[in-house]
Amino acid sequence: MRALIQRVKRAGVEIEGKTHSAIGRGCVILLGVGEGDAEKDAEFLADKTANLRIFSNSEGKFDHSLMDVKGEALVVSQFTLYGDTGKGRRPDFTGAAKPADAGRLYEHFVKALRDKGIEVKTGVFAARMTVEIINDGPVTIWLDTRKENSS
Repeated sequence: MRALIQRVKRAGVEIEGKTHSAIGRGCVILLGVGEGDAEKDAEFLADKTANLRIFSNSEGKFDHSLMDVKGEALVVSQFTLYGDTGKGRRPDFTGAAKPADAGRLYEHFVKALRDKGIEVKTGVFAARMTVEIINDGPVTIWLDTRKENSS
């Protein structure tokens, strides 16, 4: 499972020209589910995301987590995080999980974040969305459970 996490001042999702959801200070989590991912990956990634210290303290050092600052999260499904561009010029998405598995694990990730007390808004799984992100910093962090769990 992969997540591209962006610390934001605000963010939102539009579907068919209408606001579906929006957050203030917090994180946008673009979430990709890979073939072979499981509930334990979603739980690990939710815990890592909630506790990742990417918010500054009074000295400007990354010392506070999303939970510490009581920030919001906007989770958007993003199968393109599994795009393989190793051959040719068109990304190959065969590493992404099938839609039924991906949707189930996406929802499991969202629930795991909510269980930690984080206010979570979402896009709509598999919908065509316009995502507005006002990155704060900019701060962008890449997490991959296959790399994170290997150490």
